[in-house]
Amino acid sequence: MTRLGHLSTEGARAERAEIDRLPTAELVRLMNADDAIVPAAVGEAAPAIAAAVDAIVERLEAGGRMIYVGAGTAGRIGVLDASECGPTFNTDRVMGVIAGGQVAVSTASESAEDHPDSGAQAIAVLGVGAHDAVVGISASGRTPYVLGAIARARVAGALTVGLACNADSELSAAVEHPIEVLVGPEFIAGSTRLKAGTAQKLVLNMLSTLTMVRLGKTYGNLMVDVRVTNAKLRDRATRIVEQVAGVDATAAASALAEAGGDAKVAVTMLRTGTSAAGARERLDAAGGHLRRALNE
Repeated sequence: MTRLGHLSTEGARAERAEIDRLPTAELVRLMNADDAIVPAAVGEAAPAIAAAVDAIVERLEAGGRMIYVGAGTAGRIGVLDASECGPTFNTDRVMGVIAGGQVAVSTASESAEDHPDSGAQAIAVLGVGAHDAVVGISASGRTPYVLGAIARARVAGALTVGLACNADSELSAAVEHPIEVLVGPEFIAGSTRLKAGTAQKLVLNMLSTLTMVRLGKTYGNLMVDVRVTNAKLRDRATRIVEQVAGVDATAAASALAEAGGDAKVAVTMLRTGTSAAGARERLDAAGGHLRRALNE
């Protein structure tokens, strides 16, 4: 039997030993106080996060993908973040892999994390190569499935990043870019869906969002690559075109329709006086960066 009591994320805090006796309002206060330490812990890892973002951007600029790999809560958070990148940034190059497969997103499949060969196989099936970046996520920093995936990714020449919530972890030693967010013992001992899970979500928010900013998927803080797939997003895209092109709603909606729902193309058309085809050519020449296409 593997003994994990030495891990900070497995620790049982003596001052929480009788929380089941406390009134609900006090439990809420205590849990909120616990959660408040997470952003500061993420801040301590800021240099490592920034270095990882820059390295990931290089791989994606070369045509690669960012692939999150995790088990249990960590895997679910990776799948969640990856799934949101499509509609937000109009990209299919952020993926989430979870031990146990997609069924494990909604149904616990905790035993799946114990098999490093399964992690390696998942990476092989995806055809991971030198242009890809693989981000292993593990609160403990020793999840076998994740370590197996990382080992296979390194053999394939992929960039490897590790996100753990324990210091000097096996995962950190196995990757090129270790990120350790030390949140300490959980409110419920060992329940790493709590502080550790919150920390993981915050870091993945940064990895995906800031990578996309560097790739030109935003104009300032506007999601100019948004996929217009429903009424809400159509309105958002229209407002973005209004704001960046300096036109009214009617002109923005007309340009957006001519651009096939592509806000970048619509803005470029309006700002440069070109057709949709001409706007696309300018954007292609600028590597998809709207500021470059507008010569800003």
